[in-house]
Amino acid sequence: MLPFKKGFGSLDMSKVRTPSSSNDMRQAKIGRLPALAAELIELKVDVIVAAPAGSAVAAKKVTSAVPFVFMAEPDPVAIGLVTSLARPGGNVTGLADAHADLIPKRLELLKQAMAASSRVGVLWNPANPSTAPQLKTAQAAARALGLAISPVDVKGPGRSDLDQAFAAIERARLGGLLVIADPTLGNHRYRIAELAIKRRLPTSGTHRGWVEGGLLMSYGSDFIDMFRHGATLVDKIFKGVRPADLPVEQPTKFEFVINLKTAKALGVAIPASLLARADQVLE
Repeated sequence: MLPFKKGFGSLDMSKVRTPSSSNDMRQAKIGRLPALAAELIELKVDVIVAAPAGSAVAAKKVTSAVPFVFMAEPDPVAIGLVTSLARPGGNVTGLADAHADLIPKRLELLKQAMAASSRVGVLWNPANPSTAPQLKTAQAAARALGLAISPVDVKGPGRSDLDQAFAAIERARLGGLLVIADPTLGNHRYRIAELAIKRRLPTSGTHRGWVEGGLLMSYGSDFIDMFRHGATLVDKIFKGVRPADLPVEQPTKFEFVINLKTAKALGVAIPASLLARADQVLE
């Protein structure tokens, strides 16, 4: 959230509050999100900022009066946050991360780094409502690319849950792994990278933070730019604009990042054509 706070510039940061139990968010305790949202309501805040993906649903469940701005929601219409992007309605607006639109691109790029196998695993957290629409998009996009999708769900937030998921991945003999990001998986991104490298499995994530954590590649929004811009929406609400009158905005800046250190550990030779398309190559 630091880029978001920086986005306020010279605005009065005394208006910004976080729940006393916000560590539950950092630890991805999704079941606690409604209680955290209720805590903010008790503080009588003027605006709620809901991030990361999945947290805005909790905010909507506890208030239809307090304005809130969501950040990085992949498909806010599909999960019922807003009526439409142009006319969100109610007390909600925000920034859509367009994960669903980007998934076909991620699969296409991942395919170029895979060996002969056409089987791709999709690691996802079914407890997060924002992830199911993305899984469906991946399944539809895979067919056009000649790929077969094998969903692998992570059944809880613990390390053992992740280990069980990778045991299933190993049994499935997959050729690559697409990670549908959420707070639970994000907290384990280094472990995910470690387990994937151990199994010689090329991986793709949603933004550069995953590549910095050890995944092979990512294609997605510039989160720093997105969160910084989110502050402008909050500022407009502070100044009296209704969320219903603020169209949901979508990212315009995307980046493709490759981790060559991971490629070397995997024994994968990244095609020169793919390297040429990368916005950044980590060595």
